[in-house]
Formats: sequence, structure tokens, C-alpha cells
Amino acid sequence: MSGKIVKVSGPLIVAEGMKDVQLHDMVRVSDKRLIGEVIELRDDKASIQVYEETAGLGPGEPVESTGSPMSVELAPGLIESIFDGIQRPLEKIYELAGDRISRGVEVPKLNREKKWQFVPVAKPGDQVSGGDVIGTVQETPAVLHKIMVPPGKSGTVEWVYEGEATILDPVYKLKDSKGNVQEYPMLQQWPVRVARPYKTKLPPEEPMVTGQRVIDTLFPIAKGGVAAVPGPFGSGKTVIQHQLAKWADADIIVYVGCGERGNEMTDVLNEFPALNDPRTGLPLMKRTVLIANTSDMPVAAREASIYTGITIAEYYRDMGYKVAIMADSTSRWAEALREMSSRLEEMPGEEGYPAYLSSRLAEYYERAGEVECLGQEDRVGAVSAIGAVSPPGGDISEPVSQATLRIVKVFWCLSSALAYARHFPAIDWLQSYSLYSDRLRAYYDAKVAPDWSKLVGTAMEILQEESNLNEIVRLVGIDALGFKDRITMECARSIREDFLHQNSFHEVDTYTSLEKQYDMLKLIITWYEKALDAMTKHVKLDKLIDMPIREQIGRAKYIPEKERKEKFGQLNRDLEQAFAELTEEGEENA
Repeated sequence: MSGKIVKVSGPLIVAEGMKDVQLHDMVRVSDKRLIGEVIELRDDKASIQVYEETAGLGPGEPVESTGSPMSVELAPGLIESIFDGIQRPLEKIYELAGDRISRGVEVPKLNREKKWQFVPVAKPGDQVSGGDVIGTVQETPAVLHKIMVPPGKSGTVEWVYEGEATILDPVYKLKDSKGNVQEYPMLQQWPVRVARPYKTKLPPEEPMVTGQRVIDTLFPIAKGGVAAVPGPFGSGKTVIQHQLAKWADADIIVYVGCGERGNEMTDVLNEFPALNDPRTGLPLMKRTVLIANTSDMPVAAREASIYTGITIAEYYRDMGYKVAIMADSTSRWAEALREMSSRLEEMPGEEGYPAYLSSRLAEYYERAGEVECLGQEDRVGAVSAIGAVSPPGGDISEPVSQATLRIVKVFWCLSSALAYARHFPAIDWLQSYSLYSDRLRAYYDAKVAPDWSKLVGTAMEILQEESNLNEIVRLVGIDALGFKDRITMECARSIREDFLHQNSFHEVDTYTSLEKQYDMLKLIITWYEKALDAMTKHVKLDKLIDMPIREQIGRAKYIPEKERKEKFGQLNRDLEQAFAELTEEGEENA
């Protein structure tokens, strides 16, 4: 099916003679064969968003439909790859075209020549259906790639291959109920705008441990959860996403650089191959897929990049893996929606964003979750989605932030005041929240310590009380506070500086296990409770505040994990001893 251009408006073109095309079909535009997608149909006219530069195009040039929707290729070779927003391999394009991506460049999305060692799991005579594993390929030393029957297909295994094969070579044959035999390669194609099917979506029961204390302790995210990280320029959104990509308890990382600056993706490309993955001891890239559609790349392709990333994440989820997808940032994606909506002359919503902004965001985030996968084997996989939001001027009352807030369950609000004070991660403990906290409380109390929830509740009360007391301090000075309030202020300072502040560039402090997080917080709260008790026994306030043990508590974050039990045990004993001596001294003075 082919038509011709009648109008060009930036990345949007209108073509006539497209009566038989479907919405979201892929098309090739002009003799340069630029890639586009049909986003609106009116009679025989199709509005097409072009994912490449349209300069030089004019009316009368041909438009050819491919007859299929925008899809991604799913097969061994995804891990360690760097794609643009429509899954074109950037390394391959660089080899062919150099530093600049040539318009209309056609490169296979995945390597067709590379041979993979296919190990069969099914055998002839087996009855299989969508999601069943036919064989495996060791994609990287960190990832065993499972070759599954495509969803919607079923039959009896007639033949299975064993040995080396490319992703296009047939590796198994199925006979359907009508007796027809069809051969299947390792390669699957899947439309990016269609969620991959599963048996059941499961309620979140387990946290995705990140090693970041302010997240794991105060505002946890569940495996299969959704979180937003809004914040102004320079508040550390990208660093938080890098930290989560490095340390989060996930088997596969999909990192989407959507409309952000190129130097941030460059940091990822430089760091991840050099960073040793704590889970496997291999470079982090051995379990990472990168999708780069930065601010100097076509605006329209930003919209596609989010869907490309989530589809790849769902594919690995279907193998039974826990996948974390980082989108940096959904604000730039929303700007691409606004750009296309305005060129379609649609009725604008608030601040010019389309009226369907909320529903598009919801479509993306609802594809996350922990699920029971298709197939006879009992597999449970999860996609956890974390999206950065970049509100202009840090104003979270703007439409993208507010629409995201209505959808996500975890809100890590970054504060410019904390960032300027060099407190990182700059997650504001008074504005952030996690709706998973209550559900995950049983896990923490059972797996880490029975009094975990009680400790966290006490810490949050102290931080809230400090906020209230700060108003009084600003008005009349700290000397106007009573002894109990002074102790509360000191404890809050310790929680902020010694516990919540974390140095992502320090080899020990960059990651903290749940057990060490508990030990650190327990020390601080124990000091607080014992200090309040000591005041009733005539111990002077300055003696409590200036206790030498407090400096050791402040340095506890730098205790290596392997020395945790021994060092924290000694600190607790020293703390008991210090309070015993102060109490004895206070009683003598009384």
C-alpha cells in the first residue's frame, strides 16, 4: 500500500491514498525510506510521525506502508546492545555511517550472522503452548536466554535442533491441531504498543532492595512496583537512576535515556562496562540493555523509546527474570507527545499537553508488575518501572508530575535545598512517600528484624518533629527549646547526616545491605532513647550531646559488610558502657 505526501509539518507528515493502512502501522517515507508510524487516520489521509529528520521532504513524495505495526525484535543479542528509540543498533550504524546517523539508514535490529549455542529443553512429542521453553542460549555469562514458544502458538514438537544457529535459523518445528507443521527460529517480533500476555498479575510481597538507605528504609519499592523521581535540574535524578541500575536487586536492567542530555548517556556507556556487578562479579553491561534517544535525536522517536524499553523488559520478565526499567525522563517523552499533538491541531489540555497525557502515562506504568508467566513451568517474573520526571523549575504542580503522581505508588521527591546543601540522595523525607510500606512491613519484620517497622516509625516521627521544632528555632533560637526537644533535634541531625546521607562514590558507602541499615538505625535510636532516660537521672545535656561514641556512630556507615557483625556488636557494647558511666556520674552529682 502506497500513497504520497500532501503536507509536511516538522516531524509530522500527512499522506493521501492510505485508505487500507491501519493505525500504528510502520511506513517508509520518500525515496530516502525514512521510518514513520501512522498516528491518525481520516478518510484516505494518514497522519504520520516520522522518526527521522524531515528537512527537504515535500508534497508528492511517495509513502509506502510495511503492513505491520512498529515492533521490536526479541532474540539473543539484546543484552549489552545500545539501541536508539526505535531499536536501531547504534554501534552498527556508527560502523556504517560514522558519527552522524544517516537518514534512512537500514540496519538489522539484531545481528543476523552471529551463531549462538542452542541447547534444547523440549523433545519431540512434547505438547507445548505459548510461553513454554523450547531451549536455552547462554547470551552472556550473566544471562541464560530462554527461547520460548511465541504467545498464541501451540502444538506438538516435531523436531528440535541442537548446536550453533543464527537467530534466523529454524530451531524447532510444531505441528498444530490441523496437522500443519511450522518451523520457528529464535527470533520473535512483538508490537511495542501491545503488552505481552501473562497468566496472573500478583500482589507485591517483596521489596526490590536497592542498597540506598533512604529508599530501602523509609520509602521502599516492591519488586514489580512503579516509582517516580521528580526533581529540579541538578538535584540528582540521573545519579539515583544510575545507582539503582548498578545496585538494585534485579536480574536485568533496561536503561532508557529519553530526551536527556547526551553526556548523561555517555556516563552510562563509560561506567557500566567498567563497573563490576556485585551479583555476578562481571561488568554490569553483561545484564544491561541501553536505549539512547537523547535530546539531539529526533523528538518523535522519544515517544517510541519508552515502549521499546518496556517491551524488551516484558520479554525477559516472561523468562522468569526480575527486570528493572529506568526511564530518564518521562517529562521529555511527554514533551514529544505535546509536540505531535499540537501539530495534529488537537484540543490542548493544561499547559499545552494533550488531554490524553494521563492515560498514556498509565498505559506505560501499568505494564510493570510481578506476574505468573505463561507456560507449563511455574515461572514468576517482574518488571519494576522507575521514571524520572523533570518539571520546569522543580515545580511538581505541573501536569506531567501530577499525572504521574496519580499513577505511581512510590514518590521520591528530590529537593533543591538538600542538593544545594550537598545532601545526597536529595530525597525529601517530608514530601516523599511509598504506598508499598504497609504491605512490605511483614517482609522486613520477618526477614531483617522483628522491630524494623517500629524503628522506622520512630525515625520518621523524629524527622517530622524536627521540622516542627525548626520553626521555633528560626523564631527564638535553639536555646529556647527544652532538654527533650534538644535531644530530638540532635537525634534528627544524626539520622539525616549519619544515616540518610550516602556517598555514591565511596566504595563502602555506595551500597548498604538491609541488615547494616537496621544496625545503623538501631544505634541512632538506641542513643536517643537512652539519652532521654539519662536526662531523668540528672545527666547534663552537653555531656549527652558531646559523647565520644557519637562520632563512632557517625562513621558506622563506612564499616565494610564483612565486618558488620563484629564492629556493630562492639559499638553497641561501647554505647551501653558510655551511658552506664554517664548515669553513674549524674547520680553522684545529684
